[in-house]
Amino acid sequence: MIEFNQVSLQRGTQTLLKDASLRIHDGQKMALIGPNGAGKSSLFALLNGELHVDGGDLYIPPKWRIAHMRQEVEASERSALDYAMDGDAIFRTIEQHIATAANDNDLAHWLDQMDQHQGYGVPVKAEQLLHGLGFSQEELTRPVKSFSGGWRIRLNLAQALMMPSDLLLLDEPTNHLDLEATMWLEQYLKNYPGTLLFISHDRDFIDGVANNIVHLHQQTLTLYPGNYSAYERIRAEKLAQQQSVYEKQQERVAEIEKFVARFRAKASKAKQAQSRLKELQRMELIAPAHVDSPFQFEFPCYEKMSAPLLAIDHADLGYAGKVILPNVKLSIVPGHRVGLLGPNGAGKSTLLKTLCGDVPMLSGERSQGEHLRVGYYAQHQLESLDVKASGALILQRLKPKASDQEIRNFLGGFGFHGDKALEIIEPFSGGEKARLALACVAWMKPNLLILDEPTNHLDIEMREALTLALQNFPGAILVVSHDRHLLKATVDEYWLVDHGRVQEFDGDLDDYHQYMNQREASAQPGSSTTAGSPAPASNNSATAAAPVDRKEQKRLEAEKRQRLAPIRKQQQAAEQRMEKLQAQLSNMEEQLGDNGLYDAARKDELNKLLQQQGQLKAELEAVEMQWMELSEQLEAE
Repeated sequence: MIEFNQVSLQRGTQTLLKDASLRIHDGQKMALIGPNGAGKSSLFALLNGELHVDGGDLYIPPKWRIAHMRQEVEASERSALDYAMDGDAIFRTIEQHIATAANDNDLAHWLDQMDQHQGYGVPVKAEQLLHGLGFSQEELTRPVKSFSGGWRIRLNLAQALMMPSDLLLLDEPTNHLDLEATMWLEQYLKNYPGTLLFISHDRDFIDGVANNIVHLHQQTLTLYPGNYSAYERIRAEKLAQQQSVYEKQQERVAEIEKFVARFRAKASKAKQAQSRLKELQRMELIAPAHVDSPFQFEFPCYEKMSAPLLAIDHADLGYAGKVILPNVKLSIVPGHRVGLLGPNGAGKSTLLKTLCGDVPMLSGERSQGEHLRVGYYAQHQLESLDVKASGALILQRLKPKASDQEIRNFLGGFGFHGDKALEIIEPFSGGEKARLALACVAWMKPNLLILDEPTNHLDIEMREALTLALQNFPGAILVVSHDRHLLKATVDEYWLVDHGRVQEFDGDLDDYHQYMNQREASAQPGSSTTAGSPAPASNNSATAAAPVDRKEQKRLEAEKRQRLAPIRKQQQAAEQRMEKLQAQLSNMEEQLGDNGLYDAARKDELNKLLQQQGQLKAELEAVEMQWMELSEQLEAE
């Protein structure tokens, strides 16, 4: 057991812990959460022996082996496999003694030690870890220095997981992982036999791994039983009892209720729509837990729209003449909310870069609406920021006519309050630069958002604010993310990028996890399934589809699209009518909220408004019923 007893910790003039107490029992899996700068990484350094307490006592069992994930990136000549195996220092020591054994007795002793350590399985374990984290078989022999920074961080994670340990410390382990590697790591850590303490801002990942939450807040450590969702509920109850936050809480809940009302009518029998509605209903309950968030912003949308906003046809996508995605055909219309799924290297980023114009198509036709405005966010946006400028100056350059107050108000929603908006960004943390890059995207009022891993470097509060902003964005969204909470709460459908194709994915993230497991199994030697053609998961079947005539399939799909086009058009018209009626009803409710309206002298005015309200509600109900019938027609096809 690890015990913090009235521990105090300072870094420079800043007090990070003051009389903090906490017990961590053997085998517990704890997520350490708290705002950026609160001292989470310093607490890890304390446990790892890099720092010492300034007051109180910290007890760690003396024989405990502690493994931690290093954040620095090496440019080593060692192969990826050898680098991962270096995490097992005991294995390397035994291996060295075997290589330098002076005599047979010595050799026999160290061979026995290798057997007791189960060292002969170490290379296999290292390969499995690297495969789980997304490395191909060919990449195992590549030198560490040949990988990008994000992939080297994955190697550091593999090295930490290789070390036999009683306590495992992981600081943001999913930050440079894709969705598939995140899901794999979640399963791996569930089976980790020791004590786990990890820092993460991925709420679904925390929910899947942690059985306790430690909240570092205002220099104290507070233990909450259960996962992150349980923590939110408990914290919401506590905050709701404080009158000082009640009004903020109600404002936040009202925002979410407005969003739920907007989409409730669209909850057809489709599995994706039903799960989306459940997620929104759950968000109403957790809203109070985030009322004290320093972030509150929106993505303003360009007033004019085109339909479609963007389309490509018979397009070959790739780089330097190498085709990665051949013959792609897709169309993005206003209101499209799409999550891109697919294994690493399948072409998701290639597709996004092509759509936003960063990478030209190798061939094919591209058409974009007259009013298209793309807001593109990717990791390189952070690297291209002018580090000698302030956030305010960067926005001023984008819109020279904007006033200083307008810019400062806008940046305040992204956490850059007061003089922070005027500071040069060179010393900013990765999270601060990510927030600024998102602010730049929002500042230009796009009507199509293309987002490639937008949650990297963002803490939980900022991710919640980003989720809410995306929910309220009326334009189209195309997003790649390993943050499952963000995907489930903001997209209505998924597209699968795999085996050189871009196609609709019939299912949710659980189905996708199953699909990836089948895909991996089909790629194993001896599998009877063709590795190159596993079928997308569906709600009805988890098995691979039988081979079909692709030409005939495309002809049938084209016929189906043509047959359904009038129904889709009617459905879109019904959607637009519902939104207009809901806006009119909201305006009517505001008028009816006028207390003076209920005076006897205004009786006729009140009756007229009530009559109009009744007519609007009846019409809305009829249009909603029409929308549902059209949706069922589409689903029946």
